[in-house]
Amino acid sequence: MLLRHTTAQEVERKALTINPSKTCQPVGAMYAALGLHGCLPHSHGSQGCCSYHRSALTRHFKEPVMAATSSFSEGSSVFGGSSNLVAAIETIFTVYEPDVIAVHTTCLSETIGDDLTQIVSKAHEDGKVPEGKKVIFCNTPSYVGTHITGYSSQVSSFVKFFSAATPKKRNVVNLVAGWMEPSDMREIKRIARVMEARTILFPDMSGVLDAPLTGKFEMYPKGGVSLSDMAATGDSKFSIGLGAYSTEDACVKLENKCKVKFEVVEIPIGLKATDRFITSLSRHANVPVPDELTEERGRLVDLIADNSKYFYGKRVALFGDPDTLIPLTEFLLTLDMKPAYIVTGTPGKHFDESMQALLAEQAPEARYKSGERADMFQLHQWIKQEPVDLLIGNTYGKYIARDENIPFVRLGFPIVDRPGHNFFPHTGYVGATNLAIKILDKVLDHTDRTCAEEKVELQM
Repeated sequence: MLLRHTTAQEVERKALTINPSKTCQPVGAMYAALGLHGCLPHSHGSQGCCSYHRSALTRHFKEPVMAATSSFSEGSSVFGGSSNLVAAIETIFTVYEPDVIAVHTTCLSETIGDDLTQIVSKAHEDGKVPEGKKVIFCNTPSYVGTHITGYSSQVSSFVKFFSAATPKKRNVVNLVAGWMEPSDMREIKRIARVMEARTILFPDMSGVLDAPLTGKFEMYPKGGVSLSDMAATGDSKFSIGLGAYSTEDACVKLENKCKVKFEVVEIPIGLKATDRFITSLSRHANVPVPDELTEERGRLVDLIADNSKYFYGKRVALFGDPDTLIPLTEFLLTLDMKPAYIVTGTPGKHFDESMQALLAEQAPEARYKSGERADMFQLHQWIKQEPVDLLIGNTYGKYIARDENIPFVRLGFPIVDRPGHNFFPHTGYVGATNLAIKILDKVLDHTDRTCAEEKVELQM
């Protein structure tokens, strides 16, 4: 394998990324758009771009991802894609009958400078948008940012085009979902339901990308936040954003537009992050924390205490999205594990500041990096210099895990070589229990497989 030629010696790179720990903005925008009921994502660019974005999501979720494209030709690549998009809007509403078309740009349409505001206005003027239907849009150039940036831009567009304020606020808390699996969003809603808190979660992929097989094709599954709920977010009394990179822009836009105050917490992965989320929801929804959740927390703590000897001191390398890595690193520290190397391709100061604060006491020797050149090649070089006991990340980490004979926990996006990851949550106390057991299984399996024959124990 080529990775066996990776050297431990680092060479400074100023303009080269090798195996980036990210993908492009339109993938994130398309994913977010699927969390709005009756919405058809639309890629304003070439067919090839749209095919890549759809296949990236389809391979991960094992579900058909529907999306449209402006199908740029050589001519539209030079002279602009305005006519393509206007024609596409008319065709989509006529043939596929969505309630909303969510347009996002690509490298090509951004480079030639297509003005979506002007194009969509022209479609309205020409009568291409039926009464009661909506066309929304966001700019997602692939040559900057990552899929998390695109996700954030699309979620912000929901607020821009739908959220509306009336004179009367309602006793409802908005939950702005960061990039999570549908199972995680389902778990967030379950927690709110157990607490009897009135909430609106958006976007919401549960029931869309984990819809049941009924034998009947549905172009627009039952899941997703409804347009009426999305409009009502402007009358909610508070918003809680789950993950700063994915949701803060939308929370700020909602406050500026509809005067809805907000707080951003980490995605509730692990014990402490879940504590903070539940405390925030309890305070702002003015509801108590029920015994059911307290008992779930107790079972998680019991699991950690019973298995502390297996977690203790294990060195971990992890990569992925910053909104996942920050609470995940905190959870590993709670387990008395040692995060050694942390890498994300999404740039931003919040990640570096969070890592510095989290690692200062328990793992000051840990190395972390974010941005364009924070890639998996860099991560592999660090592992070559000093090995780790566990690797956590998406499917692309399997080659490093194989090359270095490291136990590997698949977590994040994309996971294309294993099924079931989108059915079991990693959020909340139940999700943290799932994750801790997954880590234990991988570590103990590796011990059984690699220890001397006389050391193999029936009960470990």
